[in-house]
Amino acid sequence: MPSAPQAAAAQAPTHAPTHSPSSVTVIGLGPMGQAMAAAYLDRGYRVTLWNRTPSRADALVEQGAVLAGSVEEALLANDLVILSLTDFDAMYAILEPAAAAVAGRTLVNLSSDTPEKARAGARWVTGLGGTHLTGGVLCPPPLIGTPDTSTFYSGPREAYDTFRPALEVITGKTDYRGEDQGLAALMYQLNMVIFWPSMIAYWHAVALAGAHGLKATDIAPYAAENFAGMGHFIDFYSPRIDAGNHAGDVDRTSMGLASMEHVVHTTADAGVDPAFPAAVREIFQRVVAAGQGADSFSRAVELMGQKG
Repeated sequence: MPSAPQAAAAQAPTHAPTHSPSSVTVIGLGPMGQAMAAAYLDRGYRVTLWNRTPSRADALVEQGAVLAGSVEEALLANDLVILSLTDFDAMYAILEPAAAAVAGRTLVNLSSDTPEKARAGARWVTGLGGTHLTGGVLCPPPLIGTPDTSTFYSGPREAYDTFRPALEVITGKTDYRGEDQGLAALMYQLNMVIFWPSMIAYWHAVALAGAHGLKATDIAPYAAENFAGMGHFIDFYSPRIDAGNHAGDVDRTSMGLASMEHVVHTTADAGVDPAFPAAVREIFQRVVAAGQGADSFSRAVELMGQKG
């Protein structure tokens, strides 16, 4: 990350950006960045692009986008700059050589990273004379530009309000979480905490089904029904957890442990890697070992919230 003196030494750009509500620069053309740029083109925006591998812009240029010859040129082109990068380290690597062109721009950073990295990145951009908004997109590339999708944002309220119509091109819904630049990153990571393990659980079920001659399509309807029903459990347990109520009146951790023992043994008997269900079983074992086996398995919230 560049030092404060480096940021302070940056000079203001000599070219004025395009002051238009219907123009945008997109930096980073992975699947998500390409989908965002395409959504803007579909809505009639003038789109400027930059990517380390220029050929990724070919299809978008054919649709009317302009490929900038440098990062500096891309930054200078528009007030609004969308960053769709791997992480905040990529932002530094790409923008530091063109740091003087950051001043006066609003950078909407939709790259995934930690809340602390988001806060540090925002300070860096501000030190260069730019404005930073942190964002977290809650949909895959094929759903970019559709109305029922959502993105978290945090940072200066004025910048969010100014560019909200443009942000709603990316996802139809925007969820502003406040001035703290780390909050959008936090909300995004909370969703990833749920998403990735849930999908791994499904992949495990597919592997176990396959070991018994079943196809993924054979269990898909039941898996989808299982996921759809999770909302009931979330609605039921959330107020109880907030109230500190972990009574074993509906479920007991000891029951959950027994169930996970069966899952682990069923998996091992089929010759499938039991690492994932074994990790879940270990959480149940720790709650029981703490003398809370008769309580709801929501006790795991307290266990996992302990440090050290």
